[in-house]
Amino acid sequence: MKKKSLLALAATGLAMSSVLAACGSNDDSKDSGSGEKDGFKVGMVTDTGGVDDKSFNQSAWEGIQKFGKDNDLKEGTGYKYLQSAKQSDYQPNLQQLARANYDLILGIGFLMAEDIGKVADQFDDKNFALVDMVVDKPNVASIVFKENEGSFLVGVVAGLTTKTDKVGFVGGVNSDLIKKFESGFKAGVMAVNPDAKVEVQYAEDFNAAEKGQAIASGMYGKKVDVIYHAAGGTGQGVFTEAKNRKKNGEDVWVIGVDRDQVEEGMPENVTLTSMVKRVDTAVEQVAKDTKDGNFPAGKVVEFGLKDGGVDIAPSQDNIEKDVLTKVEDYKKQIIDGKITVPATDDEYKEYEASL
Repeated sequence: MKKKSLLALAATGLAMSSVLAACGSNDDSKDSGSGEKDGFKVGMVTDTGGVDDKSFNQSAWEGIQKFGKDNDLKEGTGYKYLQSAKQSDYQPNLQQLARANYDLILGIGFLMAEDIGKVADQFDDKNFALVDMVVDKPNVASIVFKENEGSFLVGVVAGLTTKTDKVGFVGGVNSDLIKKFESGFKAGVMAVNPDAKVEVQYAEDFNAAEKGQAIASGMYGKKVDVIYHAAGGTGQGVFTEAKNRKKNGEDVWVIGVDRDQVEEGMPENVTLTSMVKRVDTAVEQVAKDTKDGNFPAGKVVEFGLKDGGVDIAPSQDNIEKDVLTKVEDYKKQIIDGKITVPATDDEYKEYEASL
């Protein structure tokens, strides 16, 4: 598969607008009277986690917002999102943007793969992009990440921070994608703390905070003191449980995902760090390329540690300095190719056997 490196990543601390005004409607009418219907337009369809999930969808929308503002586009006409309340909304939302002649239509999340493939066939003259899954269509760009590499780094943090030698991983839907987070995280923990135990549980939902809280409650109750979540909106429940326990004097932590989730841990300060996945800069870059006439048609656009697509969050005040030194050392080894981070169960077993 062809790959393309991200050429111009924004600095990790780049300020992003978090204004999440709803836009778009449920009708299929084309934009009119906007003054932009003949100009460049980019639209995105959320998965069921919603645009304000404090995670994956929100990061994508922030990237589109920045692209729109940098190119003097109007929100709602030049750039917009359509919300998906359920999976059956994916196809009609994608079709609505295609009929409205959007120049780039982004689907956010691997659960949209089948639908975006079907709609891409229906509108073979339109440009589509899917985040987190490869769709082999000539008019679809597949945006993927090496989540296992970033997860390895926060695994190092967890393994060196835990006082009980028990850490946890809470996944959204058990899938090849989330297995990358799990495998990389476990590998990072084991690299620095082979005595640690990693408890893994999946909620089978990316938008069920109550399930996330219940799972976290069970883990913390078993003396797990650091939990890494890769569960979208479900992860909000992990933060809720950690904050409740912190109020009662328990020393527990959460590691966030996709974007810097330090605010989700406040005011109790339970966010140890986060694994940032620069969905924002990735979709922004693909939008720029498309506007410039360089849409990566049929290509896989991959972002890893080497090109800044994943990393540990800039909020690091709760991490000991010697731990951060270890993180930087492992980061360099991964970038230099000295460590190959596992992305599947089988690869993790091989990795564990090599330690």
